[in-house]
Amino acid sequence: MRAQSILIGLVLAGMIAFSGCTTGGQTSPSVYGGLTDAGFRIPPVPIYKVDQKFHRQTVPYATDEEPGTIIVDTGAKFLYYVLGDGQALRYGIGVGKAGFEWHGTAHVARKREWPDWSAPSAMIVRERNRGHIIPAHMDAGLMNPLGARALYLFNEKGDTGYRLHGSPEWWSIGKAVSAGCIRLMNQDIIDLYDRAAIGTKVIVM
Repeated sequence: MRAQSILIGLVLAGMIAFSGCTTGGQTSPSVYGGLTDAGFRIPPVPIYKVDQKFHRQTVPYATDEEPGTIIVDTGAKFLYYVLGDGQALRYGIGVGKAGFEWHGTAHVARKREWPDWSAPSAMIVRERNRGHIIPAHMDAGLMNPLGARALYLFNEKGDTGYRLHGSPEWWSIGKAVSAGCIRLMNQDIIDLYDRAAIGTKVIVM
């Protein structure tokens, strides 16, 4: 009987190990491994080089917002997906650099897997003045600025122009580097994309 109890315990421990999360809420580093998605090979993230606080994890989070709400804390560089019961799933993010910040309330109006990307005309001109030539359009792919997934944010005035999206630039997580959009590691945006429905409320602080 004792041997059977030990065996059951080992099986349960193995199930926890392979589920992606530990009992403490910290996501296993294995979720940042390489994967093939829609024919694209997403490379692994050397997650040991990313500050542990920016790893995907379940954390205590007190809010009056409904479960399923997305709350973006641009100052702390965290995105919270509200789970309810005082908890949220927290992701590390990269945010807009000085002069490109955006704050407000919006909702997810569109979702795209491996989206293409068109550069705003103002960005093309701005980068040209800095001596950088950027393409007006990029098809879906590993080097596309929107990465593996994009959630498009709209408010009462329509398209805000801001997105929650993936990025291969894992080293930019936790920094203010973008032209205003909120970026996540590709493995994280895939996870968030699967959780967030059209109409999801998004609060950017």
